[in-house]
Amino acid sequence: MADLLLFPGAPPVAGINDTLGQWAENFISVFRQGGETFVSLVVGIVPLLIVLLTAVHALIKLIGPERIDRVGEMAGRPGLRYYPLRYIVLPVLSVFFLTNPMAYTMGRFLPERDKPAFYDAAVSFVHPPLGLFPHVNPGELFVYAGIAAGITKLGLPLGDLAVRYFYVGLIVIFMRGIMTETISRVMFARRARDTEEPQVTTTAGETPAPEGA
Repeated sequence: MADLLLFPGAPPVAGINDTLGQWAENFISVFRQGGETFVSLVVGIVPLLIVLLTAVHALIKLIGPERIDRVGEMAGRPGLRYYPLRYIVLPVLSVFFLTNPMAYTMGRFLPERDKPAFYDAAVSFVHPPLGLFPHVNPGELFVYAGIAAGITKLGLPLGDLAVRYFYVGLIVIFMRGIMTETISRVMFARRARDTEEPQVTTTAGETPAPEGA
């Protein structure tokens, strides 16, 4: 018996059904894989994050928030010697203790000229410590998890990746902080010049005569 064809040269109807069934199975498998990933997060990383957040909040209470704020006030002092404090120590402490996005509020202790640079340094450090301290930015942990999955597939240790990721982050935020501060000062100076009102100068011939003359 000849096969029933929709069009000349088209595959049999049974072949089309098999193809559609395979597509449906692949479509559902995507969500099935997502469900398995969600379950692994619930039983794995979520309890870890809760414990880490609890421990960090307890550590803040033991140290005292006022001492952490004092570091921010000290970082706002002028001078090259305060650059590492302003663009390495302060962003690291802010991200570790306050996590993302509350870490940016530590910029309130800095002068206006240094706030853009601090924000740039802090926002650039919410990813590098994820391998060591996943509590700092749990909403974007999938970024590090994707890199770690490739490293694990190659049979390489994750500890070296986490430490090197952290070290590179320190170098990057220090460089970005200094560069952004330099750019910010140029922009602030330019804006100050633009907002200055031009002074009107008068010559001797244009000097108005006194009243009653």
